[in-house]
Amino acid sequence: MYTIVRTTSENEHFRALVNELDKDLAIRDGDDHAFYAQFNKIDNLQHVVVLYEGAEAIGCGAIKAYDTGTAEVKRMFVTSTHRNKGYASAILKELENMARQLGYTKCILETGVKQPEAISLYRKNAYAIMHNYGQYEGVIDSICFCKTL
Repeated sequence: MYTIVRTTSENEHFRALVNELDKDLAIRDGDDHAFYAQFNKIDNLQHVVVLYEGAEAIGCGAIKAYDTGTAEVKRMFVTSTHRNKGYASAILKELENMARQLGYTKCILETGVKQPEAISLYRKNAYAIMHNYGQYEGVIDSICFCKTL
């Protein structure tokens, strides 16, 4: 049984999970990690979710405004021992619900080609590959997705 809590980036469990995420990404991204890290700051994120299994925080995600109608999904993560149980999809669905409630009509996100689990997750949840946006335009190791809500 799990629960999802809406919070902000001040949440200590969210910060701890993002720390784990960043360690994993540093390994996957190698020399490119600093480039991606600059776009993943968590200061002042107002729309964050943390997923708990019992009292243990095991997953997280966030959204932030990209433009007036579009929310960008950020910092999606589930601990390695809790993957393949549907938690990431539950987090993503909660973020989509939050985005709808905030008046957004679309979600976009970026992930890396070295993150096949993430690519599979987004495809499974009806996200379509789009042209790389913003700072990811022309970055060959980035894959961007979108979904109309």
